[in-house]
Amino acid sequence: MIPLSWYLIFSAALFCIGLFGVLARKNAIAIIMSLELMLNAVNVNLLAFWSYLYGLQFDALVFVAIVFTVAAAETAVGIALILSVYRRRETVVASEIDLLKG
Repeated sequence: MIPLSWYLIFSAALFCIGLFGVLARKNAIAIIMSLELMLNAVNVNLLAFWSYLYGLQFDALVFVAIVFTVAAAETAVGIALILSVYRRRETVVASEIDLLKG
């Protein structure tokens, strides 16, 4: 059995890679992909703790599947918004997207 600490280290590394991607990237699509990495790190953490405390149950897998579904829906909405902005401004660089500014 793999120790809990390995899952936590993997999850922390995945989250840090995603956080770096969100903070360092200028492309809006890359930012959304980095957010997905961060959400996957949270899912790994959730599943690791759930299986460590209660054993791997069907409830944990259903909960993680629901979180994956919500994350996929969030990504779909984000990409739709970015496509809409691209059609209007012809750029996906996050610093140039200022549609809400006066």
